[in-house]
Amino acid sequence: MKSDTLDRIDRHILNQLQKNNQISNLKLAERVGLSPPACLRRVKRLRDEGIISGDVSLVEPHIAGHTINIIVEVEMERDHLELSAQFRKTIIASPEVTQCYAVTGEVDFILVVSVPDMQAYDAFTHKVFYTQPNLRKFRSLISLDRVKFETAVKL
Repeated sequence: MKSDTLDRIDRHILNQLQKNNQISNLKLAERVGLSPPACLRRVKRLRDEGIISGDVSLVEPHIAGHTINIIVEVEMERDHLELSAQFRKTIIASPEVTQCYAVTGEVDFILVVSVPDMQAYDAFTHKVFYTQPNLRKFRSLISLDRVKFETAVKL
């Protein structure tokens, strides 16, 4: 299903769930103007069609001891499918990496890395970056303050 095929009620349901996915079906149905069974069917359809891709609880990183966020620009030596796949597997398996984007421009990947301290980041770079045969260089940008963090997408 494409976003342009979502009707007004689907969008209303999705906006409510993006604010609080723990809302009861009864309260959600009230807010969107549906009967509870009709609302439940719509939510189930949105999940079955992959429009709702997951339900999570967001944890404040500092509570988990992750006080440093680092944005890392990664430049690969050359475009090589197998080496790129190897790098992607390594990144996916690295719990320190909370986000990874393949991008266009001067760099190939942008990572968001969450660690408790600089020693943990140094260990991460040795374990992940220095073992990659195709990595040309990486640049670390240490976040001083998280100005905005939003998980909801505009509908």
